[in-house]
Amino acid sequence: MAKPAILAVDDDAAVVAAVVRDLRQRYGEDYRVLRATSGPEALEVLADQLLKDRPVAAVVSDQRMPGMSGIEVLQAVRQQSPDSKLLLLTAYADTDVAIRAINDIALDYYLMKPWDPPEDRLYPVLDDLLRDWANDHPDRDSEVRVVGHRWSERTVEVKTFLTHNHVPYRWLEVDGGEPDGEAARLLELAGAGVDDVPVVALPDGTALRSPTTVELADALGLRTRAERPLYDLCIVGAGPAGLAAAVYAASEGLSTVVVERDAPGGQAGQSASIENYLGFPKGLSGADLTHRAVAQAARFGAEMVLARDVVGFETRGPVRAVLLDGSTDIEARAVLVASGVSYRRLGAPDLDEVVGRGLYYGASAGEAPQTAGEDVYVVGAANSAGQAALNFARYARRVVLVVRGDSLESSMSQYLVGRIMTAPNVEVRLRTEVVGARGDGHLEAISLCDRGAGAVEEVETGWVFVFIGAAPRTDWLGDVVSRDDRGFVLTGPDLPADGGWPLERGPFALETSVPGVFAAGDVRRDSMKRVASAVGEGAMSVHLVHRYLATT
Repeated sequence: MAKPAILAVDDDAAVVAAVVRDLRQRYGEDYRVLRATSGPEALEVLADQLLKDRPVAAVVSDQRMPGMSGIEVLQAVRQQSPDSKLLLLTAYADTDVAIRAINDIALDYYLMKPWDPPEDRLYPVLDDLLRDWANDHPDRDSEVRVVGHRWSERTVEVKTFLTHNHVPYRWLEVDGGEPDGEAARLLELAGAGVDDVPVVALPDGTALRSPTTVELADALGLRTRAERPLYDLCIVGAGPAGLAAAVYAASEGLSTVVVERDAPGGQAGQSASIENYLGFPKGLSGADLTHRAVAQAARFGAEMVLARDVVGFETRGPVRAVLLDGSTDIEARAVLVASGVSYRRLGAPDLDEVVGRGLYYGASAGEAPQTAGEDVYVVGAANSAGQAALNFARYARRVVLVVRGDSLESSMSQYLVGRIMTAPNVEVRLRTEVVGARGDGHLEAISLCDRGAGAVEEVETGWVFVFIGAAPRTDWLGDVVSRDDRGFVLTGPDLPADGGWPLERGPFALETSVPGVFAAGDVRRDSMKRVASAVGEGAMSVHLVHRYLATT
């Protein structure tokens, strides 16, 4: 791939020269820096780059230009080069216009002039934007390649694992016929046939034949085993609560390990856009939030153990032990339960036969392009379902949001409800539930029941994504840690008075029925089920861990 470009646009020749100078000083080694002194000239430069198949990673444009404003320029760029990052340079008086552009043209960031010194104001913003662009446009020579077919459940699991762990990959589909080209070569390299997919080819030439998640994680260099015999804090679950706790604990000097059976981020990590998280006016994807949090935790020294399922818990005197499937136990002086929740399964028995073959529980934002031109059904009425529906609507011909209740407003944030109601290709079906499925080897149709009229209708589709309910991942705690009848962990004042609390002091706010074991985020009873509250509880739990460790 040709070296990507950054395009600077300003009608003042002296200003654009200064912007180009600063950009070349920082990014000249990896990017070509181009300039334009008007909107029309900028669009000509863009068109020339696209015609030559040269990617434009970012466009930095001044707002106040004669004839064509910066927002008008960036709007045209968004239409011609949807992946380019858009940065608007604006005066304080134009702040309202810039904020509106976040919604109107998906502006990535606006920066008030002057941007001096660039080390403090310009570079940090562009560093983040260009990193995100580079993550979405990996070097083909360093890509992982996955050979498989759409109706292979194991292939879906491998793709999901790679996506959730931010490993770029290229998808090579085989439809059951005789493969050719690169797919055939990789199958031969792995000694595999079409029925043996998925095959995962690594950049070093290694080809893995239908690998387990642990085998895949090991091959990718991800850590799957703890390094120390004893930690100050073991965190089970790497969703927002667990990652926040890891950042605060490690930064304050606690030896910290995080255990995650799948990949960091939890349900929030799958979100296409989190728009109500403080400090991100444009919003950010769950993958981006997760990537930042993992890097931050690693920077402070927290360990991450991936692809290991937690199967049990034991108290060993002053030590708390977390038991892992296929690996040695992890012992720690304190434990934080942040294992989150999983989506509840649909009740109809024949639906289980098409899980991973057209019916999926949850969805990564990157899966939406696969649905281009087709009908997609999203089941659920919470924010996760709304965000998914809007993301799929960018690609699918039609998106149907299947809602069991009487309204969206009772369970979904108003900003999402408004956008869903105005989306031209999103349809909302209230008082409706999925009661059956049909298909030969994969999903071909589902049955929808109108709960009011009792009528059942069959609709053809190969794509159903389910975002309903919340089933806490707490079976591994056994009977030692008190939970409610739905499995959510009881903490602090919610603990039963006759629960046999063993200490003279009362339990701390997020402490469970076992001293030194805390819970945070969605896994805790009556939690808010919002990213911000989970992050807050994760940070708060570290303060309580310190108090606990000081008394032992």
